Amino acid sequence: MESRVIRLTAGAIKNNKLNIRACGPDFFPKDALGGCSKKQVGREITINAVGLLCPIKTDIPIEKKTGRPRWIFRNRTWVKEFVRYHKLRPDDAVRITRIDERTYRVTPENGQRGAGSRHGLTNGSLPVNSIICGDCERVLAKFPENCIDLIVTSPPYAESRRQTYGGIHPDKYVEWFLPKSEQFLRVLKPTGTFVLNIKEKVIKGERHTYVIELILQMKKQGWLWTEEFAWHKKNCYPGKWANRFRDAWERCLQFNKQKKFTMHQEEVMAPMGDWAKTRLRNLSQTDRRRDESKVKSGFGKNVSNWLGREKAYPTNVLHLATECGNKGHSATFPLDLPKWFIKLFTAKGDIVLDPFVGSGTTVVAAKQLGRRYIGIDTNAEFFEMAKASVFR
Repeated sequence: MESRVIRLTAGAIKNNKLNIRACGPDFFPKDALGGCSKKQVGREITINAVGLLCPIKTDIPIEKKTGRPRWIFRNRTWVKEFVRYHKLRPDDAVRITRIDERTYRVTPENGQRGAGSRHGLTNGSLPVNSIICGDCERVLAKFPENCIDLIVTSPPYAESRRQTYGGIHPDKYVEWFLPKSEQFLRVLKPTGTFVLNIKEKVIKGERHTYVIELILQMKKQGWLWTEEFAWHKKNCYPGKWANRFRDAWERCLQFNKQKKFTMHQEEVMAPMGDWAKTRLRNLSQTDRRRDESKVKSGFGKNVSNWLGREKAYPTNVLHLATECGNKGHSATFPLDLPKWFIKLFTAKGDIVLDPFVGSGTTVVAAKQLGRRYIGIDTNAEFFEMAKASVFR
């Protein structure tokens, strides 16, 4: 893809004007040149500015007296936010890349200040440490293959939260989700992991099967369904129903591209607990050897192996309270949920993606743990909310 690099001046930053003269007369389509006023707009091009609300539609105005291009974008209200978002200063470089005939991407040439260059990726090739407003399927289509270490997300559930997400009928959910999971599969590294927080909905007195159907279709798509974690919501919503009890857990499905994937089990080990003080105090002879199961299952245990240990490997049940102050979002999960998976499946500097970022919980967790992050959401309100959360 063809690109040009321009330098920011103090005047450009003050007046929100990117001087694109250095791009040359052939870099933009000629019909993008408009008149000198808003009544004479040329055919618009699309600007995707990394980290900002996108897309941006604009043309290039001409000077009234000379009829020559002014070499600035007519729509320049986004420039101030772009400069602030990336903490740009005079003489910093900005790269403009032509994606296709009418689509361009604007990125800081040297990456965000303080962002690492691990894995050889910079903002010029991947919008790390940014929140993007757009449909994740379309946004990820522009990403390179095998570039993400971990995907953690909670997509809108079927027929739920209609006011914020619009609702997706359970019968259409698999059809809606599969094109997105195809992009997830493409951008995830071979050693990466995809964690999907989801729950079946009750329809006419019974659980709908769209989650089970989705798992089966994703397996056909090429995913391995490696594990299922249960998130036990310790403060689940109270109530009484005629034919069921309170909904106190949700699925966290683990998918991988191959059987060997990155996993740091020691990072999520849990304290042994008070039971060890009494149980291990006086060990019997049976406790000091492998005791085979009495039901002949083939399993056995040696209790003495726990002596001297302060931590143990956890189970696949996560006991976490829900987010009570939902931060203006109808489906906020607790910060400790993505944190647990980020510690388990990534190392510092790795890239964590949440394609349905919502209020920004996953990217906040990634930032706090020293990981790079990318958040995407199609809802402009949530996009602003996530930006405010991560830069708070």
